[in-house]
Amino acid sequence: MSSETTTQIPEAAAVPPSGPAPVNKRVPRGHKRLLTRRDRITLGFMAGVPTVLHVALVWVTALASIALAFTSWDGIGFDSIKWVGLDNFQQLFSDNPQFWPAVQHNVIWFVVLILIPTPFGLFLAVQLDKKIRFSRVYQTAFFLPVVVSLAVTGFVWQLVYNPDTGLINSLIGANKPGHYIDWIGDPHLNLWAVLIAASWRHTGYMMILYLAGLKGVDPSLREASSLDGANEWQTFKNVIFPTLRPTNTVVLVVTIIEALRAFDLVFVFNKGAQGTELLSILITNNIIGESSRIGYGSAIAVVLLVISLAVIIPYLIATFRKERQA
Repeated sequence: MSSETTTQIPEAAAVPPSGPAPVNKRVPRGHKRLLTRRDRITLGFMAGVPTVLHVALVWVTALASIALAFTSWDGIGFDSIKWVGLDNFQQLFSDNPQFWPAVQHNVIWFVVLILIPTPFGLFLAVQLDKKIRFSRVYQTAFFLPVVVSLAVTGFVWQLVYNPDTGLINSLIGANKPGHYIDWIGDPHLNLWAVLIAASWRHTGYMMILYLAGLKGVDPSLREASSLDGANEWQTFKNVIFPTLRPTNTVVLVVTIIEALRAFDLVFVFNKGAQGTELLSILITNNIIGESSRIGYGSAIAVVLLVISLAVIIPYLIATFRKERQA
């Protein structure tokens, strides 16, 4: 009996390719650079240009105004700058008949904005927060004056206050000869006329701020208050309004800033003359007016800056301290 021997032929080994052996490239370990050089240059440009502009147009000009407040300069050549010390402030406080009325008008501006349009804006925000029909349309209508330029707002209200064809005089019959009411020219009326226009715009601003604050109120607080038997007014007074403390801080600061920087409406109405003097108007008239007393105008700007910081900083410190303690 013959046995067959099975011969197994192994598979042919893989023949290495001709040429130099491939070199294994090792990937460097550690932090990988996610930004290329071009990306870093772009980011540096995008962050650097706004920073330079902010420093140059805000901080440098503010510090320059503080320095110029102690000098006398007509704006023609740097060689004409003369150091006068506190003479500008002494003349401002004692010899300028428009300064103290301007301070008084700025204070009146703040009081009116905090007492009339701010509560009315809060009222509108509470009503719109109830998700009534067409709430988006109402929000747009009330917020529209904030979007419109203050100069355009001034021109619109000039038409409303026109003695001959204005809306108000036409409604009350004061557009006839001998019965005119000059809302802009009368020094006893023009400041209040401008404040009505400012309040019309400020109401929409306050409405948006308070509406944003109301959106952040926890709904469970309302439900717990209703379960305890509180009515709508009690819920708002005891539950909702206390939670709006951060919003109230923002509202107060914004209102102070709006009152101190008021300029556009008054300048469009009558350029701050005949009973509508403001600190911002005095600064403009002295710096870019015919007299070009840059040092004197800078002194008024420094006074306005000190008033702003003296009012805002202590309030913010006290508010933040209470929040930390709570």
